[in-house]
Amino acid sequence: MIKAILRNREAFKVFQYLNFRRFIFSKFLFSLALQIQFVVLSWHVYEITKDPLSLGLIGLAEAIPAVSLALFGGHVADRNDRRKIMAIVQFCMLLCSFVLLGITLYFKNLPAESQSALPFYIVMFVIGIIRAFYSPAQLPLMTQLIPRSAYANSSAWSSTVWHIAVVVGSSVGGLMLGFLGKTFTYSSVIVLIVAALIQMIRIPPQPVQVSVLNEGMRKSIKEGIRFVFKNQAIVGALLLDLIAVLFGGAMAMLPIFASDILEVGEKGYGFLRAAPFAGSVVMALYMTRYPPLHNSGRKLMFCVAGFAVCMIVFALSKNFYLSLFILALSGGFDNVSVVIRSTIIQLLTPDEMRGRVSSVSTMFISSSNEIGAFESGFAAKLMGLIPSVIFGGGVALLAVGGTALWMPGLRKLSLDEIEKESNSKD
Repeated sequence: MIKAILRNREAFKVFQYLNFRRFIFSKFLFSLALQIQFVVLSWHVYEITKDPLSLGLIGLAEAIPAVSLALFGGHVADRNDRRKIMAIVQFCMLLCSFVLLGITLYFKNLPAESQSALPFYIVMFVIGIIRAFYSPAQLPLMTQLIPRSAYANSSAWSSTVWHIAVVVGSSVGGLMLGFLGKTFTYSSVIVLIVAALIQMIRIPPQPVQVSVLNEGMRKSIKEGIRFVFKNQAIVGALLLDLIAVLFGGAMAMLPIFASDILEVGEKGYGFLRAAPFAGSVVMALYMTRYPPLHNSGRKLMFCVAGFAVCMIVFALSKNFYLSLFILALSGGFDNVSVVIRSTIIQLLTPDEMRGRVSSVSTMFISSSNEIGAFESGFAAKLMGLIPSVIFGGGVALLAVGGTALWMPGLRKLSLDEIEKESNSKD
């Protein structure tokens, strides 16, 4: 199946655009770097604290500024060259990676009892500030580089590239951590970010819509929020993702599953991190040729429910290989919602509002991922690790049922109809 997809030219049509190729290569390198960095940072923090809540605090430290500043980041993205914003963000992230390397080198000379996770939380807080400007600019910039007819294909490839980066980053990060140590792993992150920045700079400056330049910040932000919440397809997909991942995810607790439940160590942890993203890559490649455009709402709800069931089964598993399979399956389910959500936003949002709409999306995604990581750590400490994951999966299943009942607009959504209307405007 995968070979047939790769031989099909239609699946690769978006790559005919040079600046998209530069964008996607930069995204791959940058995502790869951040994933490797997150793997080593999470292991290092748990190694210092031996506390599941400390892993949740990593996500919380990043999410607080990312969510708080996201709307302002969207306002900035709609009033400035988005390519320039992305380049500045990557440079700032490079500086953060140098700081993490410095902290690691400093801790090498300290006894274990003198080490603290606080410096890592501070750096993650700064990274959260940076992300508040990165996420609202990323999808709008990609949209500027291609015609409307390529939106669905670009969303599938953007998701594919990101998931490949996470698969490679998770496994390679875990292996480098186990065989080469923290210092080498952080150094590789720095090299990758420099390479990503070079590709981003090669993209020409992008124009700014003149109509938004005279808007005040408060009015601009209000219009973005109003646009999202009056569109049931957009807000419904975002809410479903928020609730499902906020309560249903178990990724933040993987160091504990690897260390204490499955007892597979650093190398096994790397494979567990990679498993859901391996499933996502297979699904994403499939969707480059067969995007989920027909009956998209029903497919979205089915896959979110499937994701929740996978999390429950994973919590109960004591077998390493079964856990790998279940995590891979969960990644395939999850990626469908990613592609559907981003395609909805691309097709339904006018260019002059893309930054602000993406900033609202960032708030939902950051809430579900990073704050979800904190919720996972807190719930694990309160209820116990396995009961907390089972409980979260149950909440996610209830969310699917509630969304199906109270948001018929999302349930009946078919992206192929929206795409036909959009293509007629080209």
